Amino acid sequence: MVVYIAGKMSNLPDLGRAHFNEAAKRLREKGYVVLNPADLPDGMPVTKYMPICLAMVSVADAVYALDNWKNSSGAHIEVNYARYQGKELLFEEDEKPKELTVI
Repeated sequence: MVVYIAGKMSNLPDLGRAHFNEAAKRLREKGYVVLNPADLPDGMPVTKYMPICLAMVSVADAVYALDNWKNSSGAHIEVNYARYQGKELLFEEDEKPKELTVI
């Protein structure tokens, strides 16, 4: 299965690449082929990245949304485009252990 990673990059140190790369490693260990936007080169205007990312979403079987995706207008576009195309959506937050509340 081919999986695209969506998440916040803008205004983060090193564009949040560490978070993307950690997720890519985990996904590859599960046997997925990973399309990681953090692998794209620096230096282009921001407007040049979204068409490339949407092309990656188009060929992916699923989109893996990092837990910060809701704080990114670009990731919202990617996740909604994936929904529109009927892609499977995977969420990093679903993999994290839930805190138990002691009553």
